Amino acid sequence: MIEELRISSLGVIESSTLELGPGFTVVTGETGAGKTMVVTALGLLLGGRADSGAVRAGARQARVEGVVSADRLEGLASAVEDAGGEVEDHTVVLARNVSAEGRSRAYVGGAGVPVATLAELAEPLVAVHGQSDQHRLLKASTQRAALDVFAGTAAAGPLEHYQQLYERLVATERELAEVVATARERAREADLLRFGVDEIEAVAPRPGEDHELAAEEARLGHADTLRTAAEQAREALSSDHDAPDALGAVAAARGQLDSVRDHDPEAGELADRVAEVTYLLSDLAADVASYASGIDTDPARLAGVSERRASLVALTRKYGDCVDAVLAWAEQATRRLLELDATDETIERLAAERVTLRSALAEAAAILTAARREAAERLSTAVTEELALLAMPDARMEIQVRERETPAPPDAGNPPADALLVGDHWVRFHSHGVDEVEFLLAANTGSELRPLHKGASGGELSRVMLAVEVCLADTHPVPTFVFDEVDAGVGGAAAVEIGRRLAALAEHAQVLVVTHLPQVAAFADRHVVVEKSSDGTVTSSGLTTLDDAGREQELSRMLAGMAGSDSALAHARELLQMARSS
Repeated sequence: MIEELRISSLGVIESSTLELGPGFTVVTGETGAGKTMVVTALGLLLGGRADSGAVRAGARQARVEGVVSADRLEGLASAVEDAGGEVEDHTVVLARNVSAEGRSRAYVGGAGVPVATLAELAEPLVAVHGQSDQHRLLKASTQRAALDVFAGTAAAGPLEHYQQLYERLVATERELAEVVATARERAREADLLRFGVDEIEAVAPRPGEDHELAAEEARLGHADTLRTAAEQAREALSSDHDAPDALGAVAAARGQLDSVRDHDPEAGELADRVAEVTYLLSDLAADVASYASGIDTDPARLAGVSERRASLVALTRKYGDCVDAVLAWAEQATRRLLELDATDETIERLAAERVTLRSALAEAAAILTAARREAAERLSTAVTEELALLAMPDARMEIQVRERETPAPPDAGNPPADALLVGDHWVRFHSHGVDEVEFLLAANTGSELRPLHKGASGGELSRVMLAVEVCLADTHPVPTFVFDEVDAGVGGAAAVEIGRRLAALAEHAQVLVVTHLPQVAAFADRHVVVEKSSDGTVTSSGLTTLDDAGREQELSRMLAGMAGSDSALAHARELLQMARSS
């Protein structure tokens, strides 16, 4: 729960601290005193939109701090630590600054965090209800969500299963539509790929063949030049005639060194080295001679190599920079062809999967509808009983759960995307099921059940909302409830009953109520008044927790509209006595 609320420079409140505790706390004050600023402050702590206009005139910034007890809030401490904050003495401080220029900063446990993080962390802590929430309760989506909350796990499990199937069906439908829509383009792509693969297979290139043929073509094209050069090189190494050659010169050098071997060992070593050169030259001359004899002029082979190279060039011009790249393209194209050739099979598979998913979705929708209808009966009865306790004894609430039926599609094998066969009839479906949930109210005996926006006045709608919240409290507990003048348009006995039900709700949760009704305020465990003062130039408001005598004075002011009325004071005491004895 919230232990303390500190407000600084927010609206007419210059600086105030509101100490809260368990049970029922009421905030009252004259019109314009700043009661709503308490709710505004809580809204900022919950990550609500910051409005620079709420900053007190002349102040640089407004600041709101909330001290929250983390004792019984599962996961709060770890969430604060994950955000970089600290929990001290089992409490955490949430804070929000709003500058006069409109900039906003949020803090959790002393650590600066994005406003979204503050909102996510604080959302489970407080439920705020005001006049705007009455309009929210009129929305079909809100009514459906409230019913699902009341149903608890009976609807939560089926709803989760339904939504998983729904997402799979949507994805399957999207993929199927894409495959069907692109079937013609896929067929054209397959023809182009098949032509390319066939062209490459007809040539049947080998890896690296283009480089091998280029070398062979160069050799064949210059065969005479190569042979002449090789023969001249062989003649220079080892001549068949008496012309000087390399072997003869080296042999002469060896002979000269051998002749003086006995006179100097070093000369002998040089002679041995020259002998090695002789052997090498001899082998090299033989190799050059072999090379020269192996060069043949083959015009037919040269023409064949040139023709083969031309075929390979035609492929590399279309499919890759070299033969290896062409072969890689062919491999990729073959794999892609297998995918494209399986288009019909893919369509059949997706269509079958769609039928299976639709069948499973229909079963899940029927289970979810049954859970909602069972919960609707229980919630209708519970809210009706609560309304009787809120001075609406003849009111009757009925929650209808209807399937959104649609005419049978002309092609049941290919139904519209939003039509689903549930049982023996077609219904429209969406991400939350096939149901339309509507809260109907008959406010008086003999009245017809009508939608809330047609069957309830403003005051009655306030009580309906409170009754729904009381009924949901056990199934979806929230540590703190805040009600901002939800008793507007209510008076007399109805106001007393609202106060009594708020007190009952406060037995299970912390309840903070901003009200202008003394009948409601009398039931509070703690009474805080917003008092306005002015020095002639600046108006300020502060929060004061009243003692018993102060409560009597404030209730008498609320009853009579003025202070000092003895009859109003007596009535105030009577109200307090009645509330304490209830």
